[in-house]
Amino acid sequence: MTMRPRHRKIVTIAHITTSVGWLGAATCFFSLAIAGLKTENAQMVLAAYQAMDMIAQFVIVPFCLGTFFTGLILSLGTEWGLFRYYWILVKLLLTIICTLGLLVHLNPIRNLARLTTINQSLISTDLHNQIQLLVIAGAAILLLIFATTLSVLKPKGVTPFGWRKQ
Repeated sequence: MTMRPRHRKIVTIAHITTSVGWLGAATCFFSLAIAGLKTENAQMVLAAYQAMDMIAQFVIVPFCLGTFFTGLILSLGTEWGLFRYYWILVKLLLTIICTLGLLVHLNPIRNLARLTTINQSLISTDLHNQIQLLVIAGAAILLLIFATTLSVLKPKGVTPFGWRKQ
């Protein structure tokens, strides 16, 4: 079923807004991860990891879920389809990977925020999680930029299911 043009525009605006918001929030998260890892100031470390926890829960999670669902609605409600083109499948896969990666790392983010609240000297003992969050955030930014590029370029390539539809 194809959406009406007005509905398609509304969903497209929501999809672009949530996607760009997710990329921006991931970039903020990445910069806070750098600050938390590099600074010697205990108050700055505390602020960085608590802000990361809040950004992850209240900004990134809603944006990634919004991106997923609006993308699903767009692909199912337009001529593009969900399984017709490889670029749409790749975007869906990237969105799922980034969303699951975030959900898996919510606990380490919360743990770092709690550690800094309990005892700021303990944070240096959790270097593994600090570096892991930095790497994951950087990878997410790259994947989101790649997904954005796919949206703009819409490279050719029809899936076997798409060939049958033609």
